Amino acid sequence: MSSLITIVRNKFLEAIRSVNPPTRWKILVVDEYSQKLLGAVLKQFDILEENVTLIESITSIREPQPGFEAIYLLMPTSQNVDRIIRDFSNNKQYAAAHLFFIEGLPEKLFERLTSSPAEPYLQALKELFLNFNAIEAQAFSMNEPGYFFSIYSPPRTESSYKPARARLEEDLRFMSKMISNVCISLNEFPYIRFYMPSSHQPLGPLKPNAQTRPPPPPEGASRWRTNLARGAEARAYESVESDFVTKLLAFMVQDALEEHKKMNPDFGKVDPARPRATLLITDRSMDMMAPFVHEFTYQAMANDLLPIENGTKYSYKFQSSMGAYEDKVAILSDADTTWTSVRHLHMREAIDKLMSDFNKFLEENAVFKGEGAANLNDMKDMLANLPQYQEQREKFSLHLNMAQDCMALFEKEKLSEIANVEQSCATGLTAEGKTPKSLVEEMVPLLDSRDVLNMRKVRIIALYIQYRDGVPDEDRRRLYQHARLTLAEQDAVNALVHLGVRIARGPTDKDTKKKIKQKISGDEYELSRFKPAVKSIIEDHVADKLDPVMFPYVKDAPSAMPLSPRSPPPQTTSLRSQKPAWHRAPKASVQVDNRQRLLLFVAGGVTYSEMREVYHLSESLHKDIFIGSTHVLTPKGFVDDLKVLDLGGAGSRALPNGLRDMRGEPKSHQQLYDEKYFVQDAPPPQRVAPKAAKNLAPPRTATPIQISPTNSYQESVNSSAPSVKDEKKKKRGLFRF
Repeated sequence: MSSLITIVRNKFLEAIRSVNPPTRWKILVVDEYSQKLLGAVLKQFDILEENVTLIESITSIREPQPGFEAIYLLMPTSQNVDRIIRDFSNNKQYAAAHLFFIEGLPEKLFERLTSSPAEPYLQALKELFLNFNAIEAQAFSMNEPGYFFSIYSPPRTESSYKPARARLEEDLRFMSKMISNVCISLNEFPYIRFYMPSSHQPLGPLKPNAQTRPPPPPEGASRWRTNLARGAEARAYESVESDFVTKLLAFMVQDALEEHKKMNPDFGKVDPARPRATLLITDRSMDMMAPFVHEFTYQAMANDLLPIENGTKYSYKFQSSMGAYEDKVAILSDADTTWTSVRHLHMREAIDKLMSDFNKFLEENAVFKGEGAANLNDMKDMLANLPQYQEQREKFSLHLNMAQDCMALFEKEKLSEIANVEQSCATGLTAEGKTPKSLVEEMVPLLDSRDVLNMRKVRIIALYIQYRDGVPDEDRRRLYQHARLTLAEQDAVNALVHLGVRIARGPTDKDTKKKIKQKISGDEYELSRFKPAVKSIIEDHVADKLDPVMFPYVKDAPSAMPLSPRSPPPQTTSLRSQKPAWHRAPKASVQVDNRQRLLLFVAGGVTYSEMREVYHLSESLHKDIFIGSTHVLTPKGFVDDLKVLDLGGAGSRALPNGLRDMRGEPKSHQQLYDEKYFVQDAPPPQRVAPKAAKNLAPPRTATPIQISPTNSYQESVNSSAPSVKDEKKKKRGLFRF
């Protein structure tokens, strides 16, 4: 299956390789944001290997290099366009410029470029559509945790609904562009479905309000008139009731992809061997159990219990060959094959695999005679005596430390008892498959215990309230009292109402219709029975059982097509004319890269358990499934965000000062884009350094590129055709490759 990281990496390499100046050597010019995207998938060595002699930041003071052609790899901001023009206005900075923009360049900026003094030096222009973070082979992210507050924080006053909605729509436009970039990179023009909940109204700024609702239509006595005959005014007035964030986002993505298709007719052309993809757009309110449940698969458990920074950076103690302990910082990425082989396994299985791989490593390298490691402590002792295998030692040592720390916390923090209560709440059944009768009796001692962290108590209470579909106010107050929750922790539980959860329940209230049925797993582990709702959604979609009312299509649906996307291509020859093949030995299975793709986007944050399910379902359903979100969340981070949801995120890690102010003149999308990707120019130097002699032999770098989380070079894939906006571009000759 095609990895997102590999696709992005190869597109960057293809762009760099496409520039072959007569002098052979070339200079790469980047900005802060494009450098991060590039550094996430390419090592500095990989870039310099492509005849790049210098990497420069466009915002820094640069020495003129008129003997070299330059590749500009930049965000399409007004400031960057001005900087390119400035490079060729007075003194010629480079011999020529090959422009590669990370995403689509607006027509106005294109015209500014082509009517500037830089125009004669522009050799090529291409839009790459790579403005997204490929965090794993099958996962992508915007790295925008602040969007959680934009989507769900309730406006404080009646008058603030309108600006809050305007702010959300601006953020959704950025979201839609990122999702479109992923589709364009995959060359997929997918069917689009979106989540339409029936259990609650639109949330946050989209909640129906007089400020955002159009005026009611003048209704006559003709109550029997059809909706069509009632006119657009009535439909606009009522449409606010169904303006869910998923719906708005889905329609924006559809518009963005259709616009791209107009400019690039070859985009998304159906490959007969690969059925058309589907994009499912959901949001965090769809499954409010998953962020609270303790998971015991390796990646999810480690990110829940250990201090891992942004899901990738982990600090630990490493025992050197001399026996001394050193502080190490490890990067958990797809480049670490040990990590990718165990991250989705249950912790018990992960430890067994680590042990097995370690013993296999000992056998293959004939390091030890006698028996291999029998447990984690044996591994630890043996690792200290492997100085000649530094890289393997560090990998095994890293995962040994992580596994040991997780299991130590599991025992110390009473996670077995906590998880038993959580699983009963999340699944609605006990381990024996019966309705829980003694849930309160099991839960209250945990809430009373001073050995259980308050953050875990918040999670238990949040799951219990959802299991009960709301509890009386007095019962909730008693739960808080038992748990001795602070006011901020009580706010976190109370904030569930802003994500569509019913927390209060009166004596006459009926049960809310369950949104998505929980499929109980036949898992052998009692504490891992719960499965996130995305599993049911994807399975039902592939089986054509997903409710079309809950997940309607934006436009056309596969049923309108003559061939179902799940069906194999029709037989083109008669069975009678086929040559018998029963006497031949079966061929070795070859991985054919034409499986149907399915993309899932979760606005408001995705959990590691949901990412895990995507990998498992890809294997079981034989589909290439990708999952993306505004950001990846951990249970602790989610609870912390809920604490300040009513405050618009003020005090949160993502938005310390809260949501941005919407007062003043409304801004165009390009103005907002320029602000979002603004980078300050470097101050002029205090004194001029002596001019260094040019030396091409040893490549130099002016700007460090981050270490890549990918493996070494892989062959390029074909990228989509360059975007041609109109005939004027062709006349100007900017597309020469």
